[in-house]
Amino acid sequence: MADNMARSLNNENSTSDQGLGKITTKEKVSYGFGDFGNGFMFDLGQSYLMHFYTDIAGISAAAAAGVFSITKIFDAFMDPLAGSFIDSRTPGKRGKFRPIMMFASILLAVMTVVTFTMPDLSMGGKIAWAYGTYMAWGLIYSFTNVPYGSLASVMTRDVGERSIMASTRQAGSIGAQLITGVAFVPILMLFPSQKIGYPVTAAIMALIGIVGFFICYKNTKEHIKTENAKGKEKQSAKDYFRVVFTNRPLWCLILMTLFTISAMNTNNAMMIYFCQYNLGHVGLQPIINFIQMGSSVAGIALIPMLVRRFGKKRTAMAGLLIGVVADGLNFIIPTNIYSFIVLVSIGYAALAISNGVTWAFVSDTIDYGHWHTGVRKEGVTYAAFNFSRKIAQSLAALVSAGVLAATGYIANAHQSAGTLLGIKGTMTLYPAVALLLAAVILGLLYNLSDDKFKGIANDLNNGRWERGSF
Repeated sequence: MADNMARSLNNENSTSDQGLGKITTKEKVSYGFGDFGNGFMFDLGQSYLMHFYTDIAGISAAAAAGVFSITKIFDAFMDPLAGSFIDSRTPGKRGKFRPIMMFASILLAVMTVVTFTMPDLSMGGKIAWAYGTYMAWGLIYSFTNVPYGSLASVMTRDVGERSIMASTRQAGSIGAQLITGVAFVPILMLFPSQKIGYPVTAAIMALIGIVGFFICYKNTKEHIKTENAKGKEKQSAKDYFRVVFTNRPLWCLILMTLFTISAMNTNNAMMIYFCQYNLGHVGLQPIINFIQMGSSVAGIALIPMLVRRFGKKRTAMAGLLIGVVADGLNFIIPTNIYSFIVLVSIGYAALAISNGVTWAFVSDTIDYGHWHTGVRKEGVTYAAFNFSRKIAQSLAALVSAGVLAATGYIANAHQSAGTLLGIKGTMTLYPAVALLLAAVILGLLYNLSDDKFKGIANDLNNGRWERGSF
């Protein structure tokens, strides 16, 4: 019996060592391909769908604002449902998260194309179609993104490895933004009718997205075998709530993300309008996107080094504050293509670094919730974080389309000085204010240092939980 117990302990330690130790470079890079694939579907909606609604489908800016804001709120409530379903699953031969992610990504690709189609309907019918298709897209996106985001937490608990995975994930995201931002409009312009060009171009991008998810699915593994403190006992709704609502670091990230993601999405959504109307040529959009995203890729490559030297929190804070200065100057300085490109690239690269570090924060908060409560719910915890991203996307859509409507935007026409100022303010001033608020929240509320997390990871790998706190 003693021998059996010893063998059992050795097996547990083997799993623990694997959780704390290194994973292969192939796995880390392949994990980043998940967000690369995600970007070819998600970023299309953030960057081009509003323009499709207002300038191709003929929906008013106010109606488009309603579509984006309301559907994103609907999507936000779908994430906890997706997380609960995923947490209820028993891991199979291919793991708990990867099979759902891969299957849902194929459905997501189909719906990406559908959202860029518009039947010949009345205006009320067009708006109803936009609501229905984008809500369906959002539901499927929850079942794609929640398992993908949760996957990182069961690949490794090593702080350095997670910072590298956060970097590869953000590199995948920015890489997708770079390619879609540079290639989408030129491909679109090959078609005599943009009503046909939009869905065909979206189909090309969505196919690449499936390939990215497949690389992630094929080449990653769920190394960490997790166990709740309650063992196999049935867990109540109280357990779910405790995992989320007593997790202070998670709530800090939720509040911070409301501002960082809304800042990024307003930049992406308004870029095509800014180039077409403020700079005078929509063809500048892929050029500026190439420079902006290329700068971001260079910044993301620095994340592991910056985290090693300064820690995750200081690195993220520095990125946010640099973004505040760059975006603020871009609003104050009179519109000039050269100063605009330099400052928007600096601001976006700095924000990309902060957003990249956030992915490592999220995995840490999943483990913190497990350690703090004895109950592990990767899907629900990640869904709570993703809830804030959806609300941020809704906020960004409301700000972007709302400013267009409030300043009298008229599609494919000469814009008034007020409209041009509104477009510029949404592109630059709103992100500056939003990132400043995010920096204040992170600085004051986030209390899970790298050293504290290392102790938590060690406890979890040895089957210990913080029992005295609930």
